[in-house]
Amino acid sequence: MSDSIIVSVVMPVYNESRYIDRCVQSLLRQDYPVSQMEWIFVDGCSTDDTADRLRKYRDEYPDLIIIRSNPHRTVPYAMNIGIAASKGKYVVRLDAHADYREDYISRCVYHLDHGDAENVGGIAETKANGFVGSCIAKMLSSKFGVGNSQFRTSGKNGYVDTVPFGAFRREVFSVCGGYDERLDRNQDNELNYRIRKNGGKIYLSDDIRFSYYCRDTVRGISQMARKNGMWNVITMKLCPGAMGLRHYVPMAFVLSIIVLGVGGLFVKAAWWLLLAECVLYLGLDALFSAGLASSLKEFFMLLALFPIFHCSYGLGSVRGIARLASKEYRDNGYTAPRI
Repeated sequence: MSDSIIVSVVMPVYNESRYIDRCVQSLLRQDYPVSQMEWIFVDGCSTDDTADRLRKYRDEYPDLIIIRSNPHRTVPYAMNIGIAASKGKYVVRLDAHADYREDYISRCVYHLDHGDAENVGGIAETKANGFVGSCIAKMLSSKFGVGNSQFRTSGKNGYVDTVPFGAFRREVFSVCGGYDERLDRNQDNELNYRIRKNGGKIYLSDDIRFSYYCRDTVRGISQMARKNGMWNVITMKLCPGAMGLRHYVPMAFVLSIIVLGVGGLFVKAAWWLLLAECVLYLGLDALFSAGLASSLKEFFMLLALFPIFHCSYGLGSVRGIARLASKEYRDNGYTAPRI
């Protein structure tokens, strides 16, 4: 480990042309000393000009920026490649779909220096481009939309189950292991679960702030929800205990609609229960949409977005159940690599 490097920023990137400049510019504005940092970008073989843009930044800041290749393309492989190449006392995992307040890194370091947590993180302000995107951002910041996800809904300081991205003490990866390379999604939740299982702590601080840019189309958020829902179930199988109960609520909702709908063919009372469930859901949908909307147009968009998001998420989980029969997701005694 180089004595001068305190913070190693590791960022997986893949086709981030729309976001990478804004992200890097926010890092260049950080108030933490550049001489004590290294930024490691791990590119998953991007097919746009992401790599070219990063090389231009590297040419300008050759002592700061490092670029590594990730032929496997997924985030856990990228993180393990970046961590293995890093030299810092602390490893800060960042995402290109975000920009970071000027004191983001310095506040992470402060809490690692002065606290007893192995991983610290902060609050995400969800943003997006355009009218539909802004409505999606409001939905993803709502408890009706994402449950008790504290880092999305302005949680308070304290110990939590998980944080977005995270700033880690380096020894975490030699004691607990690196990222689980089987997981296309939920790798942060799984690693934080493993840290807690080994007696470590995860700390959420509301003075660590960043803006995260979510999907900005109905199709994009629907696809994301389906994939997240599917991987929640797969993660439950591969890594029991890593995911919270809230991640399976949309699946229970969708399954209840299916079961009650089919059950009504045999027992009429099932259709009455289904009607009551739908009326309750639509009432909550209207209530939260009205509370979030700043115009009638936004109200109707949100009114549609909530069920699209929840049903897509739930259907993704149902698909995940079907995929559990695949040999790919059977227990093979996998252990995350120590780094």
